[in-house]
Amino acid sequence: MGESSTVPALRHGLALLRQLSRLGQPAPASALAAELGLPRSTTYHLLAELERAGLVVHLPEEQRYGLGVGVYELGAAYTKQAPLARLARPLLTGLVDSTGHSAHLAVLHGREVLYLVEERARGGPSLVTDVGVRLPAQLTASGRALLAGLPAAQVRALFPDASAFVRRHGLGPRRPADLRALLVDVRRRGYAVEDGEVTPGFASVAVPATDHTGHPVAAVASTFDQARVGEASWPGLAERVAAAAGELARRIGGAPHPRW
Repeated sequence: MGESSTVPALRHGLALLRQLSRLGQPAPASALAAELGLPRSTTYHLLAELERAGLVVHLPEEQRYGLGVGVYELGAAYTKQAPLARLARPLLTGLVDSTGHSAHLAVLHGREVLYLVEERARGGPSLVTDVGVRLPAQLTASGRALLAGLPAAQVRALFPDASAFVRRHGLGPRRPADLRALLVDVRRRGYAVEDGEVTPGFASVAVPATDHTGHPVAAVASTFDQARVGEASWPGLAERVAAAAGELARRIGGAPHPRW
């Protein structure tokens, strides 16, 4: 079989897997075909091939198809290889070189952010945002950038009432209404900021990197001494952070989030 026939088939097969992933539940072949604009015969053929590969499972009683155990195995292998951190590290190094400030990569973990990578500026101070550290998401620039990219219902589920808010140094949002207003400002501005709420005297700006669905996967952030970097310089710094986040999104097959 030549390249002219295998490449479209591969693309259509990947489209089927992505559609099943987006749906979050098994679906009839006819619905998948209609959603993707594929002939039913082609869809059944591709699903049969994916089933043989273990990437799709057929549920005969329900007349539906779902993701197979092979997808889980691929996901587990992805996690073991830690490619997100590997892809981000050289971008963070470049960000540090261009700005002179420390940079880090964080992911959302419930109501917290987990720091995966930190690149410290030469001669820069040790920061609380070290690898493996978790901090309240609503207090950090990285967490705010990630929360701003989530659907409102998901944010409400994470922060339903005042008891969900952990405070530090007496600063930060105290209740859901405070967080909603803060996230509106993040979306309007196009980047998130944190001003002394994690460590007094230090501020951060952050931008999310998104996957192919627009979901925020991780946040790239730059942290700096407030005494050295005036607030007027933050938008310019945020542009450099956004460039690094955008390149990370491109490397993982992502696209700009529609809310940004």
